[in-house]
Amino acid sequence: MKDENFLKENNARHLWQPMGHPGDAQANPPRIIKSARGSTITDIDGHSVVDAVGGLWCVNLGYSNDKVKQAIADQLQVLPYASGFAGSTTPPAIEAAYAVQAFFAEDGIERVFFTSGGSDSVETCLRLARQYHRLRGEPTRTKFLSLKKGYHGTHFGGASVNGNIRFRTAYEPLLPGCFHLTAPYTYRNPFDETDPARLAQKIVQMAEDEIAFQGANTIAAFIMEPILGAGGVIVPDASFMPLMRDLCDRHGILMIADEVITGFGRTGDWTGARHWGVKPDLMSCAKGITSAYFPVGAALISGKVAEVFESAGADGAIWHGYTYSAHPVGAAAVVACLAETLRLDTKTNAAARGTQLYEGVCRLAEKYDVIGDVRGGHGLMVGIEIVSDRATKAPMDAQTMTRIHQATYEAGAMVRLGMHNILMSPPLVVTEAEIDQVLAALDTGFAAA
Repeated sequence: MKDENFLKENNARHLWQPMGHPGDAQANPPRIIKSARGSTITDIDGHSVVDAVGGLWCVNLGYSNDKVKQAIADQLQVLPYASGFAGSTTPPAIEAAYAVQAFFAEDGIERVFFTSGGSDSVETCLRLARQYHRLRGEPTRTKFLSLKKGYHGTHFGGASVNGNIRFRTAYEPLLPGCFHLTAPYTYRNPFDETDPARLAQKIVQMAEDEIAFQGANTIAAFIMEPILGAGGVIVPDASFMPLMRDLCDRHGILMIADEVITGFGRTGDWTGARHWGVKPDLMSCAKGITSAYFPVGAALISGKVAEVFESAGADGAIWHGYTYSAHPVGAAAVVACLAETLRLDTKTNAAARGTQLYEGVCRLAEKYDVIGDVRGGHGLMVGIEIVSDRATKAPMDAQTMTRIHQATYEAGAMVRLGMHNILMSPPLVVTEAEIDQVLAALDTGFAAA
C-alpha cells in the first residue's frame, strides 16, 4: 500500500465516488477509512469510531468474521472463477443455492438466481415479473407499482420504481409504466394522517384507484421494502403489507419484497416480510448475504412463479444474467456467511440492540428540539428526522446537518446523512457498550446544532 502522504495527496483526484458530486469531493476530500475490526472503523489519522452505518446497511457480521474470510481465501486457491451461465456450475454455487433456499423456505422461496448485488437483484425481479405474465398469456402486464420514498437501486429499472427524485431526475426519461403510491409515512403525507392504520387503509385505497385507472391487466408487480430504509427508516403499520398482498392477489399482480436491506436479520427477524406475515412472490436480496465481504446478490423465486417458468416451453428460458452470477468465490462466502449468521443468531442481537438504540434516541428527542421524528423499533434500523422547527416540521439546513454529522464522528460514531435524516444500521453483532457509545456521540452531535 502507498504511504499516507500519497493517499492524502491523491484523495478525490482520480476517483469519482457514487452518490456525490465529484467537485464537492475535490473541495472536501472524503474520509479515508484504513482499517476495521468488529464494529469499529479507523481512519487514516488513527481516529476510531463505531460504524453505526454497518458499511452501508451491509456488514452484518462486523469486520472480523474469520470463517467467512477463510472461505473466500480457500476458494481462491481452488477455483477463483467459473462461468455460472447455463451449461456449467460449481460446487460452491450448488451449496450456496441450497443454503439460501433453506434460509428463506419459510417465506415460500423455492429457487435462487444469483446476481452481483442489490440493484442487479431488483432488475432481475422486475424482468422475471414481466416474463412470468407473458408465459401465462398476459403480455399486457408490463407496468409496476411502488412507493414514494422507496429505494430499489440504481439500474434503469430500479431507478424507475424508486420513489426519491434524487435518483431519478438526472437520468430521465426512465422506464415507462412505473407509478408511485404515497409512502406509509405518518410524519409527512398528503393526507395529514398521523394514525398508521388509517394511513395504511388510505394508501391501499389509492392503490385500488390506480389499478382501476391503469387496468389490472396492465400491471405486472408491486414492489416495496418491508421497512423503507434509505427513504428514512419508514416503518409501515402492521396491516399495510398484508393489505397490499391481498390487493395484489385479487388483481393477479405479483408482489416483490425488496429485502436487500431488511433480509438476513437486520429487522430482528430473518426477513422484513415475516414481521408482517407476508409471503412475497419474488424477493431481492444482497448485502447481508455475504456481510459485504464479497459482492453477491440474489433474486428469490416462490414456488408459484417457479412452476410457471419450469413448465413452460422454450419461452421459459431466462435470457438474463451477469458475468459474476454464482461466482464461486462469492458462493463460498454465501455458504460461510449464512452458517455464521445462524450460528450467531444475529437477529436476536439485532432485536435487543435495536431496541436499545431506538429507545436511546427517543430519550435524546426529549432533550433536543432539532429531533422532529424518531423511527425504528424493528431491529437495527433507526431513522432520525432533523428539523429547524418542530411546529412547522421545516427540514434542517444542509450546513447544520453536516455539523451534526462531523461532531458525531469526532465524538465516536459514524452515522449516515440522508437529506435531513440521520440513518443508522450498525453491524448485527454490535455490543451494548458500542450502542451506548453511539448514543453518547449523537448527544454531542446534537449539542453542536
